[in-house]
Amino acid sequence: MSPRRTETGGRIDRLRTIRFTFDGAPYTGHAGDTLASALLASGVTLFGRSFKYHRPRGLLSAGVEEPNALVTVLRGEVREPNIPATMVEIYDGLVAVSQNRTPSLAWDIGAINQLGGKILSAGFYYKTFMGPVIGPLKGTRFWMFCEHFIRRAAGLGKAGIAPDPARYERMNAFCDVLVVGSGPAGLMAAKAAADQGARVILADLEAHFGGSANWSGETIDGMPAADWAQRMAAQLAGNDNVRLLPRTTVWGYYDGNTLAALERVTDHKEVAAKGEPRQRYWAIRAGTVVLATGSFERPLVFPGNDRPGVMLAHAAERYVNEYSVLPGQRVALFTNNDSAYRSVVALRKAGAAVVAIIDVRSDVSNEMRRLASDAEAELLAGHAVVATEGGKALTGLKVQRFDAMSGSLSGDERSIHADSLLMSGGWSPTIHLASQAGAKAEWDPARQAFLPPKPTQRWIGAGAFTGSFSTAEAIAEGRAAGLQAAGGTASSGPLPVVEAAPGDPNPAPVFEIRAKGKSFVDFQHDVTAEDVRLAHREGFVSVEHLKRYTTLGMATDQGKNSNVPGLAIMAEALGKPIPEVGTTRFRPPYTAVSIGSLAAERFGDLKPERLTPMHDWHIANGARMYSAGLWYRPMIYGLPGETVEQAYVREAKATRDNAGIVDVSTLGKIAVQGPDAAEFLDRVYTNMFSTLAVGKARYGLMLREDGLAFDDGTTWRLGEQDFLMTTTTANAGKVMQHLEYFLDVIWPELKVTVTSVTDEWAGAAIGGPDARAILAACVTGTAVDNATLPFMGIVHGRIAGVPVMICRLSFSGEMAFEVYSGAGYGTRVWEALIEAGKPFGLVTYGLEALGTMRIEKGHVTGAEIDGRTTARDLHLDWMLSKKKPFIGSAMMDREGLIAPDRLELVGLIALDNRALNGGGHIVEELDEANPHDSIGHITACCYSPALGKYIALALVKGGKARHGTRAFVSDPLRNRFGPVEIVSNHFYDPDGSRMHG
Repeated sequence: MSPRRTETGGRIDRLRTIRFTFDGAPYTGHAGDTLASALLASGVTLFGRSFKYHRPRGLLSAGVEEPNALVTVLRGEVREPNIPATMVEIYDGLVAVSQNRTPSLAWDIGAINQLGGKILSAGFYYKTFMGPVIGPLKGTRFWMFCEHFIRRAAGLGKAGIAPDPARYERMNAFCDVLVVGSGPAGLMAAKAAADQGARVILADLEAHFGGSANWSGETIDGMPAADWAQRMAAQLAGNDNVRLLPRTTVWGYYDGNTLAALERVTDHKEVAAKGEPRQRYWAIRAGTVVLATGSFERPLVFPGNDRPGVMLAHAAERYVNEYSVLPGQRVALFTNNDSAYRSVVALRKAGAAVVAIIDVRSDVSNEMRRLASDAEAELLAGHAVVATEGGKALTGLKVQRFDAMSGSLSGDERSIHADSLLMSGGWSPTIHLASQAGAKAEWDPARQAFLPPKPTQRWIGAGAFTGSFSTAEAIAEGRAAGLQAAGGTASSGPLPVVEAAPGDPNPAPVFEIRAKGKSFVDFQHDVTAEDVRLAHREGFVSVEHLKRYTTLGMATDQGKNSNVPGLAIMAEALGKPIPEVGTTRFRPPYTAVSIGSLAAERFGDLKPERLTPMHDWHIANGARMYSAGLWYRPMIYGLPGETVEQAYVREAKATRDNAGIVDVSTLGKIAVQGPDAAEFLDRVYTNMFSTLAVGKARYGLMLREDGLAFDDGTTWRLGEQDFLMTTTTANAGKVMQHLEYFLDVIWPELKVTVTSVTDEWAGAAIGGPDARAILAACVTGTAVDNATLPFMGIVHGRIAGVPVMICRLSFSGEMAFEVYSGAGYGTRVWEALIEAGKPFGLVTYGLEALGTMRIEKGHVTGAEIDGRTTARDLHLDWMLSKKKPFIGSAMMDREGLIAPDRLELVGLIALDNRALNGGGHIVEELDEANPHDSIGHITACCYSPALGKYIALALVKGGKARHGTRAFVSDPLRNRFGPVEIVSNHFYDPDGSRMHG
């Protein structure tokens, strides 16, 4: 039998022994143990070292809020640091190591920092290392000397560098009711909503549903609360409209009732089953959310409160009731409330000796005195703990008389021998998700805690989350919340009957015992009560400044234990009530989230990969792909032995001679709809769109508010109030933000909706002299002749039985058509077009050929619309309407934007028949040894099969006036110098006769 494992009780499987290692030493536990409970059962008291002082630390809690016992779990070469030992389910072969120590946990050289005293107080690195004059180390030089050592000491766990071989998944879920937390309140809410026929998701971060029912020792409906919870979970599992998500932490609450969750699918297994991911990221969109997330017990702040063996009272109760592990043999309790008395009664029943109950309140109720008697403990009412004794384990404590009203100590100190000290400073509702959803928390003076704000989204609270700390209240609120969330009526049926220990949940307003010695507020970052007062003395009086100056409530803790005590100490220093001081806004994630889960199936790159509907076809047919923005697009469809240049020249020439087809699914597509859609487009674009006929498209230009060019594209009028806007691939997101900003902020009165539909449409552009004939061979339901489908006309038909929308427009300078179909049918339509084009010599072409033809034609893209050019610079001033104002019209005629020496778009021809490079400068006089006096730069370049020359587009000072003159390209980085001729940017078919047919 393990030193602290009780002979009976708990919810572990004593028939299954599990072997694991911690810091290289072998240990055993049982199925159902956490790493924390298994080590505690084996007599381990030292779990970690604190961040700054490297003080020895033991277990403080039994759940996700654990700040001390952070470990690194090793799977082969893969390291995962900063996992609370309380959340690691043991399995055969588990390898865990402690953190923040050298060379070992027992003997850590970093403990020398404890001698630093006030030198290592809050903000010490600013005050100590950035100013003193020590010999030659003046000013910041001393910091630069110390920086290397400080950065090596920073952080807690050590990140690994080995590739993670695990697989991750991403899931989207929709439900009527999402219940977060599966304690009595959550179970009742889920059942009530499910009984109303609602689609319910119940998520809990623990492995077993039931929450506090699993360890409270209470009775519900005549059975142990743990058995009642298990029965409720089994009933929910049998419902088709309920999805249960154990080991799932809901960590973020976002707009539109969208919540993010992380499911730990196989972290508790030695080997994952075939096809199982390690973790699964859930994006849950809920009609209504029931927040039944419970509450955290708070520590008390007193000297030596961080010593191994000092633990939260209800954590000790959970260890003994759920894991059958005693935190010590001689136990003392220090409390300011009634709830902790139940904990020592549970420990006494399990065999521990309760040597004393120290209560700061002098007027302890008769019910609590009776519980103290049941625990066979001496009750020291009106006393406080003023010190603890021991090194790497607790050996005793000192108590003194205490006046809760004045906070003063009196009388002589008394020593008490104990190897475990339980503490309870009241309860803080777990309001993180509600805070993320919006609004400020509200202070409750009776509970001495921040309660959730009034909902700004569709959520309902229940149980301890709302400050209702009794199980009976939680059950009643849970059922009411579930019914309300599902739209049901109040139920008059009987509620489960709860038998629980008596007690008043309201604590005495005592947070700190001021005595000699370090009293810790934030255990993880070694923030002491004196650090908080120092921050106040140095002017950091805002809670946000306090947090950042002292690091209170940062890192993995995020204020779960330390937030309220820290605010109380700051409030006392300021002479203000706690609600006036306020609290910081909790931010997602609630707990640490692995990057692997966020990336899910997409990995291997730091940015996401967007694939067009025809992506697999491109790969199968020899396309060489590359990243264009976030999209993967074909560069070329190379033949064996072809260079990139040879391939794109062949593709472009074949398109101009016969026909070519290119995937344009990546173009931004935005649906602009509503009674004021036409008016809105008139304001957004520089030219008119309200006059556009239904069934026609028009080329449009957008400016920024400062008058500079922003984006161009075509917009199609599909109905009186229905437009489809297309944008450049690179600017799709920016244009969407641009439109939403003006609708939400500048013109909220306009009745317009904008919706990104880029991913809804697959697009293929087919161009060349034979393009119309190819379409005629495969399109049904409409004619495609010039009368039916004129330039910028739109028709609807079918290809291979798939509904398509066809617009006649050109980016290549040839007669061309864009064919749009639903994304799911993109490949089918693409293949049908290619099959129809075979008799005509149709070729597929990629971005290189596309760019070549657009350069020959002189079309502008992001290379020319670079945030510095105007419509006049790009010779698009013909699109600037004089009949209406538009975004940017008030600023586009500023003196600097109409200066005669501005850079203007021109064409260049290389006179030495050598390739040009984007970014190369243009100069009037060539000086290879000392390049200077640039008059412009190249924006795009290629070999032109139509001209048989190397050409480029460029932005050159006074460009139009320089047509027909010579200059030089000066590119010293690539050693490219040579003569060029400046010409019009319209190299090919300047009158548009080929495009218009």
